[in-house]
Amino acid sequence: MNTSFSYSIPVLGFAAFSGTGKTTLLKQLIPSLGSRGIRIGLIKHAHHNFDIDIPGKDSYELRKAGADQVIVASRNRYALIRETPGNTEPELKQLLEVIDCQQLDLVLVEGFKHTVFPKIELHRSSMNKPFLYRDDPSIIAIACDSDLPECPIPVLDLNQPESITDYICTEYSLAIPATSTHTK
Repeated sequence: MNTSFSYSIPVLGFAAFSGTGKTTLLKQLIPSLGSRGIRIGLIKHAHHNFDIDIPGKDSYELRKAGADQVIVASRNRYALIRETPGNTEPELKQLLEVIDCQQLDLVLVEGFKHTVFPKIELHRSSMNKPFLYRDDPSIIAIACDSDLPECPIPVLDLNQPESITDYICTEYSLAIPATSTHTK
């Protein structure tokens, strides 16, 4: 690995220009990794003001009433909503502090392409965009939809998510033994 980023569990990003298919690929990789018993956390950067709770619902109304933090909980899940008005964009390391790593084997990150941590670049030749790996030494592989002769890093087939899953498992030694007690 060509980066000094260190965290208690593997953190792997996916970097690409908008429209390349980061979310689409992650929607394929997450169940593929999960089927191998790997517990996955996800951090996604949003470039705009967003809401995860719905106007009219209690959580939304209580947050809008002035609560700086709201936890919505049920038997099946809970979510933390934290207001950060006037703050700068959050750093990846700040967000990793919020994740419960003891319950995970891997954190996947969509976005944060200018942060130095291990990433796989996604590249579609039809978009005519420059390669990111040439200027970002923290990109450890490239998933592309065309051949890349003489590329100095591993080249993965963007249209074969299972082979990308294999690469991730090999790179981070994430093969879960058959006797594992991990459950989904």
